[in-house]
Amino acid sequence: MELQELRMKIDEIDSELVKLFQQRMDVAADVAVYKRQNHLPVLDMAREREKQAALAEMARPDMQTYVQMLYSMIFELSRSYQSDLNREKTGLRDEVERAIEDTPRLFPASAMIACQGTEGAYSQIACGRMFKNPQILYFKSFESVFSAIESGFCQYGILPIENSSAGSVKQVYDLMLRHNFSIVRSARLKIDHNLLALPGAKKENITEIFSHEQALNQCAGYLEKLGPNVKITRCENTALAAEAVAKSGRTDIAAIASYDCASLYGLKCLESDIQDRGNNYTRFICISKNLEIYPGADRTSVMMTLPHRPGSLCRALSRFYSLGINITKLESRPIPERDFQFMFYFDLETSVYSGEFGRMIDDLNNISEEFRYLGSYSEVI
Repeated sequence: MELQELRMKIDEIDSELVKLFQQRMDVAADVAVYKRQNHLPVLDMAREREKQAALAEMARPDMQTYVQMLYSMIFELSRSYQSDLNREKTGLRDEVERAIEDTPRLFPASAMIACQGTEGAYSQIACGRMFKNPQILYFKSFESVFSAIESGFCQYGILPIENSSAGSVKQVYDLMLRHNFSIVRSARLKIDHNLLALPGAKKENITEIFSHEQALNQCAGYLEKLGPNVKITRCENTALAAEAVAKSGRTDIAAIASYDCASLYGLKCLESDIQDRGNNYTRFICISKNLEIYPGADRTSVMMTLPHRPGSLCRALSRFYSLGINITKLESRPIPERDFQFMFYFDLETSVYSGEFGRMIDDLNNISEEFRYLGSYSEVI
C-alpha cells in the first residue's frame, strides 16, 4: 500500500475520532451538570482507576501502555472541561482582579529597595535595571531581604533566583517556603566575572580567591586551571568579597566580582570575563509585600504542594498542556519536617488578562494540597 493511501486511512480514522471525542465531551458536560446539582467533586479517583483497568484489558498487549497514556490525557481534558463548566469565581481570582485595578499604570521609578550584599553587588546592578532612581538598603543575607519586605521596612526587594550556568539559587527557593511576598517584576542580567586584586598583585602570585558560591560555580573551569594550591574562600556576596580583598592589604589574594567593584574598592582587574560561558545570565526577581500587577504582565509564578501519590505532578502538568501554557521554570524543593513531600515552583508564560490564566488558577487550586499564587509580572531583558 502506498504512503498516500495509508495517510488517507489515518485521515478517515481521525475524522471518526474527533466526532467520538466531541460526543464523549458532550456526555462529560451532562456529568458536570449532575455533579454540580448533587454537590459532587469533579475528580473521582476510584472511577478513573476502574476505567484505566478496563481499558487496558480491551487493548492488545502491545497497545496497553499507549491506551493508558491516551486515556490519562482524555481524563485530564474531561476534568478540565467539567471544571470549566461548573466554575465559580474563587476568592483568589477576585484578589487578582482587584490588584490589576488598584495597581498604578506605571512601574515606580524610585522606592526603598532591599538588596543583599553591598555597593557593586550584582543585585544592585539588577536593581538599577528595574528602577531609575532606587534608594537601596543593603542586607547581609537573603533572609534579611525577605524580612525587610514583610515588615514593611522596604517597599521592594531584589533577589537572584537562577543562573544560566550554575542553575537555581536554592537558598532563595527554600526561603520562599517560609515568607510571604509577591513577585512584581523580574530582570535578566548578563554576568561578566572578573579577577580583582590590589594594585601590585600578579595573577601568578595569587594563593586565595574570595567570592560568592554561585560566582565560584560559574567560574569552575577557570579556577581548576589555577591549580589545587589556590584556596577558595566563600563569601555572602561578590561585592563583599571585593571589599574584603581591598581591606586586607594583601597582594596574594583576589576576588571574583563585577567590573564595577574595581573602581568602587580601588582594585585592579587581573583578568576579565573569566566565567566558563560567555552567555552567562542571572535572573533576578523584585518582590513586594502586597500583590501588585502592572500593565503588560505576561509571566506568572506559582508554588504548590501536591498529593503524595502517583500521577499528581503529571496531572498538574497536563493542566498546563491542555490550556496551552508554556512552563519556563520548574523547581522542586523538599518541605522541612515532611517526609518525601516537595514544594513545586513554576514560572509560566501566560498573560494575566487571558481566559486561560483564570482557568489555570482555579484548576491548580483545586488539585493542589497547598497553592500559592506569587504574582504576574513582566521581565526586563
